Amino acid sequence: MQTHDQLVKKLLLRPGVRDEVARIEREEGVLLDALLKARQDAGLTQAQVAERMGTYAPAVARLERSLVTGKHSPSIATVRRYVKACGKQLILRVAS
Repeated sequence: MQTHDQLVKKLLLRPGVRDEVARIEREEGVLLDALLKARQDAGLTQAQVAERMGTYAPAVARLERSLVTGKHSPSIATVRRYVKACGKQLILRVAS
């Protein structure tokens, strides 16, 4: 039986897997870092953010986890609510 690290190493040799991991790190990783920093700066737990958003802690955990896996991208409205719950403002920018 392979260990988790051995399996990951083997999977990353596959071009499709490697490309998808790179995409997730490039696209969702930046957003995840910003959200986690906002929550940390505010000194809030997932449960506290959830309460401020009017939802439950598992929903906030799923939101954060979805950015790690890249399986689901949250809506702008959801990100805005999360950021507002952390006492921040969402500013979008389109760059060339």
